[in-house]
Amino acid sequence: MTDHSLGWVPDDLGRDDVGRDVHPGSDLVPYPGDIPSDVQYDVSFDVALDATPVHAVASLPVDPLPPLPVAVERRPVIPLQLRWGTLPATARRAAGRWRHITAYHAVRAPWYALVILRAAVVGAARTADRVAAWATMRDTDRLMRSAVDGADAATWLRLSKELRATRQVRGIAVAAGVGGLVAAWTLLLPALAGPWLALMCAGVVGVLARAGRAPGRPLIPPAVVTPRFRRLTADIVLRAYYAARLGSPDKPDQKIMFGSPMARDGDGSRVTVDLPYGKGLPDAVRALPQIASGLDVSTAQVFISRDESSVRRHVLWVADRDPLAVPAGPTPLLTKKPTDIWFPAPFGVNERGRPVSLSLMWNSILVGAQPRQGKTFTLRSLALYAALDPYVMISVFDGGGKPDWRPFALVADRCAFGLAPDVAGDPVDLLLFTLRDIKRDVQRRYVDLSKLPANLCPEGKLTRSLARDPDYGMPVRMLLLDEFQEYFNTGNSDADREIAELLVYLIRVAPAAGVILGTATQRPSGIGSSGEISRRFTDFRDNHIVRFSLRTGSWQVSDLVLGSGAYTEGLDSSTLLPQHKGVGILRGASDENPTVRTYLADAQHADTILNAARGHRQAAGTLTGQAAGVPVPGPARDVLADVRAAFQGEPGLHWAELAARLATALPDVYGQANAEVVSAQVRAFGVPSVDVKRHGQVLKGVRVDAIDAASQRAVGSATDATR
Repeated sequence: MTDHSLGWVPDDLGRDDVGRDVHPGSDLVPYPGDIPSDVQYDVSFDVALDATPVHAVASLPVDPLPPLPVAVERRPVIPLQLRWGTLPATARRAAGRWRHITAYHAVRAPWYALVILRAAVVGAARTADRVAAWATMRDTDRLMRSAVDGADAATWLRLSKELRATRQVRGIAVAAGVGGLVAAWTLLLPALAGPWLALMCAGVVGVLARAGRAPGRPLIPPAVVTPRFRRLTADIVLRAYYAARLGSPDKPDQKIMFGSPMARDGDGSRVTVDLPYGKGLPDAVRALPQIASGLDVSTAQVFISRDESSVRRHVLWVADRDPLAVPAGPTPLLTKKPTDIWFPAPFGVNERGRPVSLSLMWNSILVGAQPRQGKTFTLRSLALYAALDPYVMISVFDGGGKPDWRPFALVADRCAFGLAPDVAGDPVDLLLFTLRDIKRDVQRRYVDLSKLPANLCPEGKLTRSLARDPDYGMPVRMLLLDEFQEYFNTGNSDADREIAELLVYLIRVAPAAGVILGTATQRPSGIGSSGEISRRFTDFRDNHIVRFSLRTGSWQVSDLVLGSGAYTEGLDSSTLLPQHKGVGILRGASDENPTVRTYLADAQHADTILNAARGHRQAAGTLTGQAAGVPVPGPARDVLADVRAAFQGEPGLHWAELAARLATALPDVYGQANAEVVSAQVRAFGVPSVDVKRHGQVLKGVRVDAIDAASQRAVGSATDATR
């Protein structure tokens, strides 16, 4: 054996069968690239990229390195459906199933009796015919005819003799059997009690009915039909991927491989697929219709998700049937119990029927879809969850003015619908007032939170106890904007610009201060009355944390709603079918991006829940704003001018008389104001409250000369400020 550690190479080197230099008679030192393929060992960290010096050969491993440990999936000891938390639901489901089966068959029991009796008569006839055929050896008739046709008298005589003897023996056996049955029936009939006789008759009828049933069909149809599906195999999956031109079975480097065995997963089959080198998840996503065709299923049954271990690896899950066509059912909020915004809201179920919840705190949620696909219902279901928490202050604005959101006036601090002014005021002005108020509130919160001690406010963040303590004035707020694209193009460029600036500020800053933003739109792009507003619209749209896209018209629109790069991850809401109402793709709420069937909360459900929510707020004393009857703030008014116009030549008026005149002249502004409110507003300008004699009665009031003097002072102050 030559010592390679000495640093020299002998002259008598030979070559092995692959052309490597070896010393004759020496042991072959395995090169790392020669490790057997069945050994799962990654040599990328052990093979140097530079040339290995000769003296370093001795340091190479002589024996193959052991495989790296492979992660093993451990099945749960107790199945999920039998665990303590889910056992009641499992029991209810099983009890419901058997209750349905019992009721189904009980209703049809009389018809079943007729069907069984008919089958028993047919079975008795069939049994008698079979016994007669056996006793007479009916099947041998063709042999006799064959002998006659062949004029073989010897064969005919031999067969005739044997058949006569056999038929005689079988006839005696049949007669004995029938006689025995009749004798047994005659003897046992008087001795058997009623139940035993009925049981014997039922047994006989059952045996005869089984003999008389149609082949391949049960006498009694099942109450619950188990759907049939084709179990996927590796060959079917390979056929689908090769048909989609994602690989080639004839080229070794273009073969489709599997990263896991085929396994059942819920109501479908799951397998990890490794694409050939050079292909990845985007290729599989683009070929999804071809894969579905190769699997011979609909596109809605095929789901592809990313595997983080490699870009060319993904998980394929194929449902037994279209899982998105099954409704998720009514919302669990119909229990009308108070909720807690600090815990996730029930949202729906995913494609595998598992519940999906959505955490609202610290989040902003964008819902996008084509018209009439359920985006308003989706956002409203989250708003209903927040409404049932009496400590959440809600503001609702619907740019479309639909009826869907109007019942929220029962609980909303501020709400407006559409863009056209009505008796309640101008919705655009109210939105501006609300956005300014929320911005001031957010700025104040950050200042107040920074001053609180760490034991009350860890890390300077709002806590549940702080939000529910009225002394701190920092309740969780939720701003809901449906068809929010309308507020970027109201027809007033100044209002558009300010709304855009405020919304961009809030979407960036407000969630961390305990302000939740929920928005919905059917036009996620191309909005704005100017280029600047259009850019701010895009900025506002792209800063949402959680995205939910129902059916869209194209994958480009789906990417606008779900965020850039969603399509390359296999997320494309344009593949959803028109019948998939309320079904969408959820992105950003967790590490997974499920396709969710949302719970249904229709208009009747919303009315029921909102009435209960108002009751909870009344009990907690948390009704605010419009829901509490507080007048809607309008644009700033010149109070002194309004008061001066109420005078009709009188030198002075009592406060009560002045309030009545203002309420008559301007009911939208002063309709709820009384003498005390008007007095406070006027005295704020330095106007004194004095004794005024009217109609022979002296009461507190205001004089017109004092109003004029205050107006002059206000004008002078404004002029000085301008200078």
